[in-house]
Amino acid sequence: MDTIESLSDLISQHKSPSYIEIPGKLARTFGQTTLSTTLPMSKLFSIYEIDLEVQRQLIPQNLSKLMDYVLLYLDHGQTVYFPGIILSARGAGQYDESSQTLNLQAMEKCYVVDGQHRLAAFRRLMETLQSNMARAKDRREYERMEEITKKLSRLYDFPISVMIYLDINAKQERQLFSDINKLPRKIGGNLAVLRDQRRFYHVMASRLVQEHPVMENIRVDMYSERGKAPEYLWSYHLLIELMVGLFEGRLKSAARHNGYHYTETDLIRGMEQASEYFELMLKYLPQPSKSEICWTENVQIALSLFFHEEAFKTQQFNVYNLKHAMQILPHVKWHEIYKDDEKDRLPRRSRIMKAYNFIRDFYNEHQLLLISDKEAAE
Repeated sequence: MDTIESLSDLISQHKSPSYIEIPGKLARTFGQTTLSTTLPMSKLFSIYEIDLEVQRQLIPQNLSKLMDYVLLYLDHGQTVYFPGIILSARGAGQYDESSQTLNLQAMEKCYVVDGQHRLAAFRRLMETLQSNMARAKDRREYERMEEITKKLSRLYDFPISVMIYLDINAKQERQLFSDINKLPRKIGGNLAVLRDQRRFYHVMASRLVQEHPVMENIRVDMYSERGKAPEYLWSYHLLIELMVGLFEGRLKSAARHNGYHYTETDLIRGMEQASEYFELMLKYLPQPSKSEICWTENVQIALSLFFHEEAFKTQQFNVYNLKHAMQILPHVKWHEIYKDDEKDRLPRRSRIMKAYNFIRDFYNEHQLLLISDKEAAE
């Protein structure tokens, strides 16, 4: 009797006609046999399995973010991008050279090495849509059923790149999983925001620099992926922080409206208001220079937070309130904001808030005298 070494050998003895074909070409990757292909989610759902001895537990926060990302595609038609999924066949299936397909029996599965959260996000959305479909059917909401059907179809047809290791064992899978997830790091700083051109303030900042002449006088580095080139006054990341401060009165990490869904009208209105703000900055402050404290990063963020309060006193952006408040700028004693080595010693957030409190207190103490005198002189 022939030795049975895998599930494929056992099932093949029964001559089962039922199998799943996975088209793809064989290659050698780091000494292992691999098959590379692109599969629709509908087929991928039917062939993968999770081995918790290899994979970690799902992280709810990561899963939620990925589901929101897929919904950009389902609900709003935006293009989304996913890195490939890595699976391990563990010897399952038979590769047919003539048709260039890996044939899996119905009971055979490939185990996930990398991509567990991505697959879980698609599966959760599939289950949610199916539940919504059943509810809509019970209520005879036929238009809603048609809408959900289209989303399900798009979800099932979504293409994913897949690499399948055909002959590695569970120990090798664990090592591969460790190597894949241990070394990479998330992108950050300018590189992250330069590449993210979906969010409201990111797009606004990009178009502001490109379309509004006022920004020609405030040099913003739109190209450096790390830090800021010496010839520029501001980084692109800082410009986004100033937008959040001006329109929301918050630091960027707490922004509420930096989302993916907004109208062109909202964008244009925001750019016009930001342009007005920077024109007033140029009018009342010295020539932009790195040597001027008022143009430094922390002070500029503090100014945006303070002037948000003045511009939005009536709950809507009021340019007249903003113009009135910004007349205090020529009188601010910038060199008194930080004492001794505070400018270098304090944490970034503390430096911002110290500058903000100084500017607010100075304005409250001197606005009536200084601004009224200036307006009378004019």
